[in-house]
Order: sequence, then C-alpha cells, then structure tokens
Amino acid sequence: MTLQTADTVGTEEPRFATRMFRMLLADKFALGAAIFLLFVLIIAIIAIIGPTWLGDLATKQNLRGRNAVPFDWERGWVWWMGADALGRPLLARIIVATQNTLMVAAGAVALSATVGTFLGLVAGFSSPRVNQIIMRLADVIMSFPSLLIAVIVLYILGSSILNLMLVLAITRIPVYLRTTRAEVLEIRERMFVQAARVMGASSKRILFRHILPVVLPTLTTLATLDFAYVMLAESALSFLGIGIQPPEITWGLMISQGRQYLTNAWWLSFWPGLAIILTTMSLNLLSNWLRIALDPVQRWRLEMKGRKNG
Repeated sequence: MTLQTADTVGTEEPRFATRMFRMLLADKFALGAAIFLLFVLIIAIIAIIGPTWLGDLATKQNLRGRNAVPFDWERGWVWWMGADALGRPLLARIIVATQNTLMVAAGAVALSATVGTFLGLVAGFSSPRVNQIIMRLADVIMSFPSLLIAVIVLYILGSSILNLMLVLAITRIPVYLRTTRAEVLEIRERMFVQAARVMGASSKRILFRHILPVVLPTLTTLATLDFAYVMLAESALSFLGIGIQPPEITWGLMISQGRQYLTNAWWLSFWPGLAIILTTMSLNLLSNWLRIALDPVQRWRLEMKGRKNG
C-alpha cells in the first residue's frame, strides 16, 4: 500500500497554473511578450498614483524646454525621452497615457466579449427563430465599417473615455457572437451534453456549466488578439482627432500631437508609436501561444519542452 501511494503521488499531474507556467517558459517569444505586458500593466497601475508620484510633470508647461532632445541625462531621468512642443516630459506623459489607453481597450474588450458571448450562447442553443433574430442583429452591426460607426457616433455624442469604450465595444460584439455560436452548434451535439440533458439538467445549466467552459479557451485567445485591435482602433481615432481629447492623453493622441514636428522633433511621435507597436506585437505573440497552450491536440509540444526546462 505504501509503495502504491508513493507511485501515485509521484505520477500526480501538476496543477493547471504550473503546467501553463512551464509551457510559457518553453516559448521564449511568448515569455518575453508576457514580461513586457506585465511591465506595461505595472506602468498603468503606477499611473493611478501618478499625480502623487509625478506631480504635475505630465501637464505643467515649460516653454524653455519645448521639443527638448532625448537622452539628456543632465535634466533628470524623467526627461530622457525628451519633451513635447509645450516642454512637458514625454516619459511622464507616456506613463499617464498608458492608463487611458489600456482602460479603453480593456473596457471595450470586456464589454463586447461579455455581451457577444451571451448572445452567441443563446443563438447557438435556442430555437431557430431566436437564432435568426440574433444573427440578423449581428449582420446589421457588421454591415457598417467599425471605424465609420465610431467616427459618426463620437462626432454626435462627443469624445470621452466612456463613449469611446462603448462605441468600440459595440463594433466588436459580432466577432464574439459569431465565434461563440459556431462553437455551441458543434458542442451541443457531443455526448456529454446529451447525457446532461437526459439526466434532467436545465438549458441554463447545460449552457453555463457544460458548454461555456469548453468555449472559454477559444474566447480567451480571441480576446487577447482583439485587445490589440481595439487599442489600434483607439489610437487611429485619437490620431484623427475624434478620440480622447486634451487634457486627457493616450498614446494615439500623443502621436497626433507630434506629427507636425516629425521633421525636427521625431521623438514626439516615435516613443508613443513604439509603445503601441511593442504592446500589439506582444499581444499577438501571447495570443498565438494561448492558441497552442489551450488546445489539447497541439499543446503536447510545449509540455515536452516545459518538462525538459523544468
């Protein structure tokens, strides 16, 4: 009995978090992307206490230091990225802008994923009539270009963080709706769903206890990829001048404010543009890793590398 117990303990499967961490270590690009995104998240958290930590550096004008060149260490660490056309240090402004940029993207993705997933579950599991109504609603939203809808709505209602978040969320709902519906149509025919129905489980229980956990890995990968898209859409709207308006600041707005100085002060648009590029690239790499790590058919490659590293 003692030997059997020891063998059982020795072959016990590691926890889900441990297996995911080992698979992350096995993919160096995904590991680097995760570290960078964690760094960006820490900056966003720091931006919450920015007024206490940075004072008014991000908003105080200093015309004597306008368009100050980067890497000037004599003025202090906060000036190493240079200053904008009003003499405000770019590093302090990027830290503050990180919070707004991630807030809009995270809020839009969370709202669109929640609404789209719920409607997709209902459409895929309900009667054909309800399915057709929901899908025609998705077709109506998808028939208009997402940026065009955002431009019209923001022009009418005005530019604010909440309006921008809602507009971007509405335009992304069909993506989650159609993906969830397609998954549900296939999963509802599996044996475990039929067994749950025979045992008397309600439709609500089958949807949220049996089908939703199977769909979540796909939606998680999609949300990670969609986060980058929404962030780029927000930057494009801010660049066009109809996104978030001063005194609020985002990376896209910083690029827009620096475009007229590209010939003599390239750093005004370069640093926020670099932040957008690195963040979206990291999200794409992490999304690709999630697609493999959450797929039981493909993740054995990462698990093999993880065991060698671990």
